[in-house]
Amino acid sequence: MGNFVCIEVSSDQTVDRFIRFLRGKGYIRNLKKNLRDLEREMEDLRAIKDEVQNKVAREETRHQQRLKAVQVWLTRVDSIDLQIKSLLSTCPVELQKLCLCGLCSKYVCSSYNYGKSVFLLLEEVKNLKSEGNFEVVAEEATTSKVEERPTQSTIGQDKLLQMAWNRLMEDGVGIMGLHGMGGVGKTTLFKKIHNKFSEMAGGFDVVIWIVVSQGAKTSKIQEDIAQKLHLCGDEWINKNETDKAGDIYSFLKGKRFVLMLDDIWEKVDLEAIGVPYPTRENGSKVAFTTRSLEVCGRMGDHEPIQVNCLEPDDAWELFKNKVGYNSLRRDPSIIELAKKVAEKCRGLPLALSVIGEAMASKTMVQEWEHAIDVLTTSAAEFSDMENKILSILKYSYDNLVDEHIKSCFLYCALMELHEVPKVKDWGAVRRMSLMTNNITEITCKFNCSRLITLFLQNNNLKNFSGEFIRSMKELAVLDLSCNSHIIELPEYISELTSLRFLDLSGTSITHLPVGFQELKKLIHLNLAYTKRLCSINGISKLPSLRVLKLQDSNVVHGYVSLVKKLQLLEHLQVLTISLSTDLGLEQISGVQRLANCINSVQMHKFQQKPLNISLLVNMENLCELRMLYTHVSEMNSYKNFRERRKNSSDLYNPTSPCFSNLSLVNIFYCNGIKDLTWLLFAPNLVELRIVRSEELEEIINKEKATNLTGMIPFLKLESLRLNRLPKLESIYWSPLPFPFLRELTAQNCPKLRKLPLNATSVPQVEEFVIYMDPREQGNGLEWEDEDTKNRFLSSINLVINLNVICCGLGFDTI
Repeated sequence: MGNFVCIEVSSDQTVDRFIRFLRGKGYIRNLKKNLRDLEREMEDLRAIKDEVQNKVAREETRHQQRLKAVQVWLTRVDSIDLQIKSLLSTCPVELQKLCLCGLCSKYVCSSYNYGKSVFLLLEEVKNLKSEGNFEVVAEEATTSKVEERPTQSTIGQDKLLQMAWNRLMEDGVGIMGLHGMGGVGKTTLFKKIHNKFSEMAGGFDVVIWIVVSQGAKTSKIQEDIAQKLHLCGDEWINKNETDKAGDIYSFLKGKRFVLMLDDIWEKVDLEAIGVPYPTRENGSKVAFTTRSLEVCGRMGDHEPIQVNCLEPDDAWELFKNKVGYNSLRRDPSIIELAKKVAEKCRGLPLALSVIGEAMASKTMVQEWEHAIDVLTTSAAEFSDMENKILSILKYSYDNLVDEHIKSCFLYCALMELHEVPKVKDWGAVRRMSLMTNNITEITCKFNCSRLITLFLQNNNLKNFSGEFIRSMKELAVLDLSCNSHIIELPEYISELTSLRFLDLSGTSITHLPVGFQELKKLIHLNLAYTKRLCSINGISKLPSLRVLKLQDSNVVHGYVSLVKKLQLLEHLQVLTISLSTDLGLEQISGVQRLANCINSVQMHKFQQKPLNISLLVNMENLCELRMLYTHVSEMNSYKNFRERRKNSSDLYNPTSPCFSNLSLVNIFYCNGIKDLTWLLFAPNLVELRIVRSEELEEIINKEKATNLTGMIPFLKLESLRLNRLPKLESIYWSPLPFPFLRELTAQNCPKLRKLPLNATSVPQVEEFVIYMDPREQGNGLEWEDEDTKNRFLSSINLVINLNVICCGLGFDTI
């Protein structure tokens, strides 16, 4: 048989121990009562907590700082509140375990432990209630010490620093942004703003400096802020972003804080981070730097401060400081060479500093001359250029989101060259811009087999080899415009069978190459301002041509043969042209398909008889109309309009617009015009310029417009410029609405005494400017009423100096 152990215990001793266990402090026997007391006491504690928090809130609005003892007490209350809620959630289950009228339990150990927890929490709640009687909950806030950030002295930014500081300190400004290109000095300026807070006595409770940089996540910014606020610890590490945001918010709420975010690349969500939004009431500030104007708007600053490159004098001063006096004084020639080197930096502080430091030890003229050559031809080889400057530019370039914008950046990157730059592998180049340089010839042979875009406009190009052309088998875009020394094109251009865009405007070519018709894929051809071009033979054999620009080209004078050639272009969609005779106008407008293609027309030197503007009605897609040196005795075209409209398939409607697409009208040196009432038929006019039309008396004539009821002119007008109109008395006889007008210029119009404005004419008056010259004309303006005068008086600029060159037309002013 198996072994067993028998233990004998006295029954009296067992019963005695069990009774003492049950009695104890009544954990089981008093459980129901303790639970009721706990709920009641906790309800009282919550009410005391609310009173304390209200007191704290009132004091913090006065920029007082809550006592640490108060904060500890509030934290303990929150903690015990959570414990009690958890405990009470199991209350029904625990009460069901009781038996013998609540004196005992079916599960003695479990009920004992539960009852003990209830009892201990009840005691803790009573203690917290007695401790919550705070007579003082806050004290005078101690301003945190602002640790100055190391920064170098600046040149040329003192005014900008003061302007930025003044704006940030304005009561109504809560968010301020500084924007500008990389290397322009934003961070240096930002550090100086930060350091100015250390000079303030009792201004802000806390100043936080955070470097954000690209790709920074919310959690990273929260960590950096928490480090500054000493919130980090074991509990912080285990919290999620939402809880961390709550901690940051609790700390900053009620404080006057400054948050400085350096180098942000996208909108920083202050709410997600936990930063209270800065308002006039809380007196807090958020400032940031960025390279993007768009980011400023997304952050809520719609009037950000732009940090620009230095002015020439300041740039030279900075460069001199970096080079040092000893290097510059060695030879008088070095100073002039040093100025040329400084000019290459284009006022960019980073470039001035890096290149200035690199040249600090150069004391020989030859070294400075070499530096200029290197910066002109291959700047990347200059000392420290790649590591300190190009890396920043590349960083900006890499973060351009649009590939088209990246291409535009590369197109504009090569400037001030005298020859084609050295390229290690021409075969890998797909796009090249050499625009606006001083290149005179291209005689070298390059293997440009993958080149698809080549910009050579605005050079002094005289000659380029046929071999160079032949190597560009895939070239699709070629711009040779504004090279006035080019008198002919190589015959090899006919081998550019992939060419789709060709711009020859502003060149001196006299004819097109014999094989020009081989450019079967050519879509866009610009021959504008080719004043020596005599022939366009072969153009009618370009089957894909859709855009042809011929304005101010010598070839347009042979209208009959030109029209025949143009009619053969079946896919032509856009045509720009100059016309100087009624015959030419009738020839073009007589072919409806060609008339519909005309996008821009220049009426030039109509001297023999008055211009019949009704002939332009057929040009339904006309967007731009320029009239120069055209004699017009009277533009009484409304009868002609009606006749031409009656002959159309549509029913005649005297108020329907004839020039619904016309957006630009320029009238220069046109005599005989007394009014321009026909502009009523151009409802989408955006820009109107009238210069030296000495007979013009009014823009819109009231009598002629009488039958055109319901037609309100200039509803889309953005710019109105009037210059040297000695007889002009009226623009319109009564006030007009100008919802989009941004500029109204009246220069040397002595009889124009009143503008068609009232107090509601221009909605955005802060963006509207009136230029009046001479001064007396502006001072003597008559206003519709006092409200109108008060609204627009600040928009008037009485002294102007307009020297605007009309595009390609050679006029001194407009």
